[in-house]
Amino acid sequence: MPTVRRAYADTPLGQIHFAEAGTGDPLILLHQTPRSHDEFREVMPLLAGDRRVIAPDMIGFGLSAKPDDAQSIELYARGVVALADALGLTEFAVLGHHTGMFVAVEVAAMVPDRVTAAVFSGAELGDAEFRADTGDGGVDDAPRRPDGSHLTTLWAQRLPFYPPDRPDILDRFIHDALAPGVDPREGHEACARYRMEDRLDLVRAPLLVLAAPEDPFSYPHRDRVAAAFPHAPHVQTVDVPGGGIPLMEVKPAEVAAAVTAFLATAPVRN
Repeated sequence: MPTVRRAYADTPLGQIHFAEAGTGDPLILLHQTPRSHDEFREVMPLLAGDRRVIAPDMIGFGLSAKPDDAQSIELYARGVVALADALGLTEFAVLGHHTGMFVAVEVAAMVPDRVTAAVFSGAELGDAEFRADTGDGGVDDAPRRPDGSHLTTLWAQRLPFYPPDRPDILDRFIHDALAPGVDPREGHEACARYRMEDRLDLVRAPLLVLAAPEDPFSYPHRDRVAAAFPHAPHVQTVDVPGGGIPLMEVKPAEVAAAVTAFLATAPVRN
């Protein structure tokens, strides 16, 4: 099993904390809100058998720098590109899960000549319809309270979407949600502000849409996402039953198999 190493990269946006494993063509993994590189703990070694896998704490999350201003998908994407620059990566593939999917879209649109392939997991189409349905609270909306009741609120909001026999995954979620400087709502609000429809034409990479039928938020978007990128040279859709929102932790072998097969056969981008 490849060794997972952790380090910091100095960038114009501040220090970015990341984990990496393996050697070869680079693949950057982008987590959901309010997680960190830890979301990919299980799947990362499985993907690193024949490539260099890099999982950052995105700007504003985990142990990476925290911006002073409101966060945005564009800011997260600039952090990804800055990390790639700091690591000397001229080209790379990206995999984004939930919020990370929004960031992966922006990265692929921002530097289309550098993104060789993209995997959109837990994907939603962030258009006007999406924005109209967002902003009513929901998960991860639990302001800190002196009596600590925000801890049970965070847990209770996520519990219906996680396996009942895996409290360890929710433990890891809580750890990331309480990291210094992290506001669990920020990533969701950044998604709600992002105009994905303005960036679809710029994406030139082959795409894999990775979907979990048990994910009530993203799965209804699967087919719309797959049809939304007119200049992608190839679009493939793979369902991973049984994964739900914590797809990366619950179904790592299935995710790794689908991603590895896609990256091995994806055509060259336009």
